[in-house]
Amino acid sequence: MNKSERKKKAYDLFKCGYNCCQSVVVAFEDVLGLDAQTLKNISVGFGGGFGRTRNLCGAVSAFAIVAGLYMPHSDDPKSDKADIYKNLQNMVAIFKERNGSDNCGELLKNIKNLTDGYEPQERDEDYYKMRPCIKLVLDSVDIICDYFAIN
Repeated sequence: MNKSERKKKAYDLFKCGYNCCQSVVVAFEDVLGLDAQTLKNISVGFGGGFGRTRNLCGAVSAFAIVAGLYMPHSDDPKSDKADIYKNLQNMVAIFKERNGSDNCGELLKNIKNLTDGYEPQERDEDYYKMRPCIKLVLDSVDIICDYFAIN
């Protein structure tokens, strides 16, 4: 699967109702060694800025899941953590450079009628037009592809 196919898959998943994190993670299903349903289950809680608390953007949280499953690991937890943390910090810096923030609340601060609580907002054409989420999902897929040289 090439980058444009991954981006299309992530786009389609988001448009079908999956959250930002799920949409990004499942776009890498073929290289992560887990089936789509398992990846959706692992990433579901990261939507809405972690459980809809509007903290770390779900599309950014996906970096950790993809990196954790994709990168090789050793028997040295300290070295593994350092490798993952370094890569995640680099990817987050790229995301922030492109989007100004990695915080869901900040990225959505200009959205009118943004709802609170744990109930996901109804998705209609206005929802997709007003929010930057699809762009953020596509940026994250792009960053992961480029960073790990995943086609």
